Amino acid sequence: MIVVATEDFEVYHGVVNELRDRGVAFTTIEPGDEWPDGADVAVITAGESVEIPDGVAVVQADPDAPRQAVESVISTLRGGDGRTIVGIDPGERPGVAVLHGDMVVAAFQVPAAEAGDIVRQEVEDAVDPVVRIGDGARLVGARIIDDIQSVPVELVDETGTTPYLGSGARGMGDVLAAVNIARLEGEEIESRTIEPTAGELQKIKDRSREESDTNRAISEGLARRVATGALTVEEALAEHDSDSEATDDQQRDTEQSEQNSDDE
Repeated sequence: MIVVATEDFEVYHGVVNELRDRGVAFTTIEPGDEWPDGADVAVITAGESVEIPDGVAVVQADPDAPRQAVESVISTLRGGDGRTIVGIDPGERPGVAVLHGDMVVAAFQVPAAEAGDIVRQEVEDAVDPVVRIGDGARLVGARIIDDIQSVPVELVDETGTTPYLGSGARGMGDVLAAVNIARLEGEEIESRTIEPTAGELQKIKDRSREESDTNRAISEGLARRVATGALTVEEALAEHDSDSEATDDQQRDTEQSEQNSDDE
């Protein structure tokens, strides 16, 4: 049984709402009240002094992080080791799955540029977290790895991690693959240096043409900077347009100078 025992209204409100949202049975008491029989886990406010019966596990909740507290409670009840593992199926909109032990506690699908922030939020204050990222979508994966700081990262062979999707499951493939990736051990790495291929550069140039108002692709040099994460496609297009305007101005100045020379 889960027992919420705190005088902090913010913690009480946040934890109780999270438990209700997940359909988890619980009871509440005031600190100092008699404890119910069968209590397994107590949720209290971090730093709060509460007398806990022997044999009852304790989870200390932060007012700003009720979900993390509830995840710890559920993991404790399930008997898992509680380690936080983040699985990432890389791509332009990577799937991200967060596991505590064997329990999936959160899932996301966000633009690649936001993946690093998601990881940092999910592993904050976690004990011995690890991030496992698939080895596909090389360029995007390398950028995500570079964006993740102070967290051990393992590169996982993602072969076979994307499941068959039956009727009604469209759009879930990347997230489910991230769950499978999280459950596979990989090779620990600190970074991943990738030299973009000609085909990968062409894909970036094609994408820039699609997003350009003038239907003009960026140069290979700019495409290479996008591939390494130094620029976004939008930033590369802005720089390309700026360079094009400068070139056009220079061309007009040259033509005008030649015309003036002819007139003389």
